[in-house]
Amino acid sequence: MICTTIREGDDCLFMTKKGCGYNEGACLSIIDECMGCARSSEFQTGVYCTAAPDPSLKWKNGNCNIATHIKIAEAAKKQKINPIKASKRR
Repeated sequence: MICTTIREGDDCLFMTKKGCGYNEGACLSIIDECMGCARSSEFQTGVYCTAAPDPSLKWKNGNCNIATHIKIAEAAKKQKINPIKASKRR
C-alpha cells in the first residue's frame, strides 16, 4: 500500500488500512553509514531508506547487505603453480 505517515506517496509493505504496522508505527530515518546510498530518498519529513524501515538494524552486524555505496573487494585467489608444468611452458 501507499504510505500515508512519513514517506507519503511511497509504496510500503508495512502500511495497512489501520495505519503503519511497523514496530514503532513509523519508519526511522537513515543513519550516518547510509549517506550516499542509492536507496535513501528525501521526503518532506527527512531522509529515509526505501528498502528498510529501520536502517540501524541493517548495520548492526557489520555492513548493510542492501547498501549500494559499499563495494566489497574480493580477495584474489592465488593458484598454486605446478613447478613441472611451469618449466614446460617456458
